[in-house]
Amino acid sequence: MTQLPLLVDAFGRIREVVHESVDGLSGDDLNYRPDPEANSIAWLVWHLTRVQDDHIAAVAKSEQIWTSGGFADRFGLPLDASATGYGHGPADVEATRIESAELLTEYYDAVHEHTIDYLEHLALSDVQRVVDDRWDPPVTLAVRLVSVLSDDLQHAGQAAYLRGLVTRR
Repeated sequence: MTQLPLLVDAFGRIREVVHESVDGLSGDDLNYRPDPEANSIAWLVWHLTRVQDDHIAAVAKSEQIWTSGGFADRFGLPLDASATGYGHGPADVEATRIESAELLTEYYDAVHEHTIDYLEHLALSDVQRVVDDRWDPPVTLAVRLVSVLSDDLQHAGQAAYLRGLVTRR
């Protein structure tokens, strides 16, 4: 059992919001953008999942689920397999069209399971390990995990807000 139940709980809350934001939506709903500069639910959930997948794989020293699980091929997006959405502009968001809520949540759930499995094998002392020394001060595992949580919660909340716009239009 993990020594970090708070992190497991926090990532579980992201999962709840992701599912509430996506479940039952059509491709048109997932890709709806209130204006040409805005993100879509599909892009937001894909991006938060890609960031979590990328960052957890890096600290766990494992392959990303995006590639190891065949999701890059299944999504068939016109993006490099290493793309996470970081630095994407409106044209990239438009190109990241996802027509299946089921595929999106399947990918998210696979990343979530990998994340929880990783967290359940951590000890409290592990979070002080430096995982990125390119910053001053160097980034510890604790800081990286909180960064992923913060980014994911923000984007999940944005997706939930957009769902409200989509269902009321």
